[in-house]
Order: sequence, then structure tokens, then C-alpha cells
Amino acid sequence: MKPPVVWVIDNEQWPRACLRAELIERGYDVYGFTNIDDALRFPRPDVIVLELRGQNLSDDSIARVRDLQIPTIVLGGNLELNEPAILQSNWHLVLKRPVSLGTIADAVQKIARNI
Repeated sequence: MKPPVVWVIDNEQWPRACLRAELIERGYDVYGFTNIDDALRFPRPDVIVLELRGQNLSDDSIARVRDLQIPTIVLGGNLELNEPAILQSNWHLVLKRPVSLGTIADAVQKIARNI
């Protein structure tokens, strides 16, 4: 059986690398990207983890992620989570920073079980 594919989109290298490592340890096929546009050039994943900090939160980029209709976990602080484009979208799960890597990985695992 093929492992679920997860995209981790985060413009900061170490949080992205650490989450990728945690998910790889749990048996997922994980790809890391610094921004939404780079990720959208690759084949579709089963789950997306999107860190909003440092992303281009244009209506177009958010709509492109949302239109994939893939379970998406959104991570952000008050500033990012209150952006109109984010508030108007229906995300699978929204996690407010600070949040641990384990909590994020557990959320991915829970979603992947239901795919």
C-alpha cells in the first residue's frame, strides 16, 4: 500500500524540515515547499499543511489551494488567521500558533486515516 502524500508549505526551513522528519517517521511521503506557488506545480497530495506566516496570502493563491479540495491544515497566528481570504475559506482544520510538531503530526495522522 502506498503511503499518503503530504505537502508541508512553510517558508521557514527548520520548522518545515522538523515537521517533514516527524511525518516521515510516521510513514508518510512528505514534500516540503517554501510557498504555495511552488507546491502547486507538483502532483496532488492527500493532505496539505499550510503555515500562513510569510506566505503570499492573495485571494488567488488561497483560492488555488482551496479549489484542490484536499484536506488542508492551516497554521497561523492572529494576524494571518484574521486575513479576509483565510476567514472566508472553509479549511479542514485551523491550528493557532503556538502549536507543537506532535500536535500537527497527530492531526495529519487523523485526517489520513479517513482518506
